[in-house]
Amino acid sequence: MAESTEGPELQVERREGIVTLTLNRPAALNSLTMPMLAALSKELKAAERDAAVRCVILTGAGRAFCAGADLSELRSRQRESSFRLGEELRQRFNPLILQIRRLEKPVIGAVNGLAAGAGASLILSCDLKVCAEHARFINAFSRVGLVPDSGMTWYMPRFLGYSLALEHAWLAKPVSSRLAERFGWVNQVVAADQVLAAARALALELARQAPLALALAKRAINRALECGLEEQLEYEARLQDILGETADHQEGVAAFLEKRSPSFKGE
Repeated sequence: MAESTEGPELQVERREGIVTLTLNRPAALNSLTMPMLAALSKELKAAERDAAVRCVILTGAGRAFCAGADLSELRSRQRESSFRLGEELRQRFNPLILQIRRLEKPVIGAVNGLAAGAGASLILSCDLKVCAEHARFINAFSRVGLVPDSGMTWYMPRFLGYSLALEHAWLAKPVSSRLAERFGWVNQVVAADQVLAAARALALELARQAPLALALAKRAINRALECGLEEQLEYEARLQDILGETADHQEGVAAFLEKRSPSFKGE
């Protein structure tokens, strides 16, 4: 049974163990406001704590996923004497990026259209991404005298390599959906009207997997980006010690031997 709630800036739907969060400012290309950031953080925290939630989908309403920070709102706050752009990132944007990366449940980005600035960072923070054919990724920070932020300088060289990352940062050239697929920014490119359906099909497939195994695999792969092979080999062994004692592992082995589909409980 589906449960949906609609706020002025964020829609939330809960169905079959999947929470779908939809940025809901289509007239403003879903540019991010402070209430929207707070609502996203609240819903991600709720999904993390709810054992019935197996997967999260993040998408946008209308023709864009997210055009980044709401510049009119930002400009208004910049008039305050105490305003510092770095503090804005530290207090509001950076915690949300880290929250997505650290959420030990799959987070799928359904890129229904333009993803720019912090909107692109939100998508690249997701674990898996389904992208509309017409969607584009843009970082136009250089055009307003700024550096890419919200984790973008961490993501770009890892996906694009050094030279293409600098070209994208300096010249703000859009990355098309097909180029994004080629470089591993996204997993699938589909027709625009199939984005949410494809993301949901992926989420349902993930919901059938062993939750603890998914969680620790995400933890291990995130850690692998920051350490060497020897450290990672030992870390993998420690995680297998943990998972080898779970009921889900025993169920998986039994199902394999009995030639049936496993029923994982997250235990």
